[in-house]
Amino acid sequence: MLNRFFGAFSQDIGIDLGTANTLVYARGRGVVINEPSVVAINQRTRQVLAIGQEAQIMVGKTPGHIVAKRPLVDGVVSDFEITEQMLRHFIDRVHKERFSFLPRPRVLVGIPYGVTEVERRAAEEATINAGARQAFLIEEPVAAAIGARLPIQEATGSMIVDIGGGTTEVAVISMGGIVASRSIRIAGDEMNEDIINFARDNFNMLLGERTAEKIKIEVGSAFPMKDKIERPMRGRDLVTGLPREVIVNDEQVRRALGKSINTIVEAVKVTLEETPPELVADIMERGIVLAGGGALLRHLDLLISQSTQTKVFIADDPLTCVARGTGVVLEDLETLESVLLSSALRG
Repeated sequence: MLNRFFGAFSQDIGIDLGTANTLVYARGRGVVINEPSVVAINQRTRQVLAIGQEAQIMVGKTPGHIVAKRPLVDGVVSDFEITEQMLRHFIDRVHKERFSFLPRPRVLVGIPYGVTEVERRAAEEATINAGARQAFLIEEPVAAAIGARLPIQEATGSMIVDIGGGTTEVAVISMGGIVASRSIRIAGDEMNEDIINFARDNFNMLLGERTAEKIKIEVGSAFPMKDKIERPMRGRDLVTGLPREVIVNDEQVRRALGKSINTIVEAVKVTLEETPPELVADIMERGIVLAGGGALLRHLDLLISQSTQTKVFIADDPLTCVARGTGVVLEDLETLESVLLSSALRG
């Protein structure tokens, strides 16, 4: 009864609970929050000092007792309490702009495909404990496909490749369900790690995670480019311990990223091999759609297209596809109820 009363003053929200970034969709308003999934904690008192962008700024710059950490690893909850506090923070922020005493919204959360029952339960419980009156779960590739406006409820094949921070989800969807899929724990974070390893092995240089990500964004590519790109890469010399700068180009970074990129391409090819022929014919006609932050890596669409002999498109605003997909479902929950996962708490 109380939940229903407070629900009248709450706004339904969809959350793309990502390893690297959390995006929040407010019903009727669109994507209202896009912040890093980072929480800064005082380890002596277990007090949360900052969440999101404020915490991200602290990464690698704090004294020993203050730790800026990600509560999600490979898209699933690794620290239950901190995930709960992060979700509560974002839910409260959505409702701050309008008067809402004790918000109790319905919350739809995107989770990776193929997570275990325990991981599903953790995501659902964290959402309920953070203040949701009802928690729904949706598989991220399905949400991404909906956000990319693919006709997933028709009897036709749609293929989505969602490359996030912790996982890459490849799925062929028809009639509202996943027909063939691959979920691999190689994505943006692994590419950052590739660049860190490259700097260490080739230049005896230690890079920070944020520097590696910056190099990936500014110089990274999946396919040879017409115009050469060069950027300075700054870190600590492992021999002298002093600051050092080297110039790297797109070819070097492409070589560093090669293993991760090839693994992603292989996952796409294997998924296509497992897809029924009629749906493959649909995909050849409609093409493969890339979503997630990894879709923005230069010429990744060209490499996948060449490797699969199929057209490849990048979704409009690929970073927000999952969040927008949760929003579409929330706007028409009764019609699209079939795409939701059954509750792990009631199951």
